[in-house]
Amino acid sequence: MFFKEFDIRWSDLDANRHLANSAYINFMSHTRMAYLGQLGFDQKGMAEHNIGPVVFYEHMYYFKEVFAGKPVKVSLGFEGMSEDGMFFEFHHDFYDSKGRNFARCQMMGAWIDLKERRLIGLPQHFLDAFNEMEKSEGFKTLTKEDTRKFVQKPMDLA
Repeated sequence: MFFKEFDIRWSDLDANRHLANSAYINFMSHTRMAYLGQLGFDQKGMAEHNIGPVVFYEHMYYFKEVFAGKPVKVSLGFEGMSEDGMFFEFHHDFYDSKGRNFARCQMMGAWIDLKERRLIGLPQHFLDAFNEMEKSEGFKTLTKEDTRKFVQKPMDLA
């Protein structure tokens, strides 16, 4: 499991003086990109292939407030990927300075061709890098249907 540590800055707090929702999102994104950078998914590697990540959803679960003054750790767990690497799913756990889990997030995303503006599978060397990643216990091969599992029919406004 990969971990990244963060100091909570004044700008990470909301009006209630605890960690703001936007800070959770930023910490998770930074954790993902730090890990993916180790796999070769850095700015240079993605620019060479004209690809970038897109987020479909991030489902947050908050268990306890956390305040400034002590560092926090964010984990990255690899939950799933499609056979071609187009879709990916991660989970993040947040831990306070005493190792207590105070939040969790499940997220799913995909890779987009930045020129064509469409979803794409990964080049083989990126697939190989993902295949070397430590996988979570419940790891699964994702399909397009998995990307729609939380979609509900919208309400009629009429």
